Amino acid sequence: MRTRLTTALVVAFLLLVAGCSGTARKGGPITLRFQSLAWQEESVAANKELVKEWNATHADIKVEYVQGSWDSVHDQLLTSFEGGEAPDVIHDASDDLADFAYGGYLADLTDLLSARLKSDIPQRSWEAATFGGGVYGVPFLQEPRVLIANTAWLATSGVRIPTPEHPWTWAEFRQVTKRLSGDGRYGVAWPLKEPVSATLNLSLSAGGQLFHRGADGKVTVRFEAADQVVPRTIHDQVDVDHSAPGSTLGSGGSDTLPGFFGGRYAMVPLGFSYRQQIVQQAPKGFGWEVLPAPAGADGLAQGVSPQTLSIAEDSPHKKEAAEFVDFLLRPGNMVRLALGDWMLPTGTQALRDPALHTAKYGWATGTALAGHLGPAPAQTVRGYPEWKDKVATPALQEYYSGAIGLDELRNRLEKDGNLVLARYQR
Repeated sequence: MRTRLTTALVVAFLLLVAGCSGTARKGGPITLRFQSLAWQEESVAANKELVKEWNATHADIKVEYVQGSWDSVHDQLLTSFEGGEAPDVIHDASDDLADFAYGGYLADLTDLLSARLKSDIPQRSWEAATFGGGVYGVPFLQEPRVLIANTAWLATSGVRIPTPEHPWTWAEFRQVTKRLSGDGRYGVAWPLKEPVSATLNLSLSAGGQLFHRGADGKVTVRFEAADQVVPRTIHDQVDVDHSAPGSTLGSGGSDTLPGFFGGRYAMVPLGFSYRQQIVQQAPKGFGWEVLPAPAGADGLAQGVSPQTLSIAEDSPHKKEAAEFVDFLLRPGNMVRLALGDWMLPTGTQALRDPALHTAKYGWATGTALAGHLGPAPAQTVRGYPEWKDKVATPALQEYYSGAIGLDELRNRLEKDGNLVLARYQR
């Protein structure tokens, strides 16, 4: 009886070890677990094909593809980190990495990555995954916000069509949307279910920073003139000009597409990857085009939170995991991942690929914006999630709907916001 019990315990232990990251059979190949958050059919296929190609050429290092979900990734990773069962290679987004990096769950990649990969990705992109002097993710895909426009509507209106070389200013954008509106139709529809990231990221074009780090390293919120350009534009379009409907302010991007296809809105500001949904869902013969977001004092500057690949600190095979990351992000492979997700690669060599410079589906317009993309303003601010959820989201929602004015918005973002941030910086 005792012998059988001991044997059962040994078997259970071996099964547990087999489920943890980076297993290796004695005398056999190492197995790395790669958790991907790809969800679009083309993207999942691209990731699985690359894993298959790696496994076909690396007999001693096998990779197991694990499907994750954007909807639950933060809590799922936290549970797996604390349970010692985290994947070796982790797909996430840079704005989700701070707590994991500071918590010691992710490996510092500074000395693990190849010189090729380090030099190929611009420093501004690396900054999005740098925390406390260490690099905790490789930023590889990014998504600017663009204007998706009804081609026929704009053509018949006679408005100037913006290009990356000659974009609309925020003031011109407001005037254009007024001109396009009337008879129950609107020049633009703002889907602002998540208003904070859209507002802060677009505000970089006007020189907005909002978060200011002092000499002591502590961050405070200051809602200054440059930070007000984008919020005031949106507010005035909804509440003054009536060139944007208030009904979409609580909507997600996908929710606005039926109205866009139905001729209710001339334009919708959306993430670049929404083009795939539009290709799939647009009525036959519906003409649409991609326009750059408006520019301000800092041109087309825009904040993004790139998708990243990280390595678990507890992985016993960090070197091999880094080799796999390097393989995934070779220029040609990075292009395949970008095309699969309808996003832009961060790598300078990948961005030169002809497939990303075609007029079809607005690829060339999006690629022209790549050099203007930088880390989202709140990327390294401790306490940002609480500030966003408890202070900024309700304040911006009320401002955009006309329930409060600009002074009250400033008071809540600064006074209430700084009280939240102070608790994280004691």
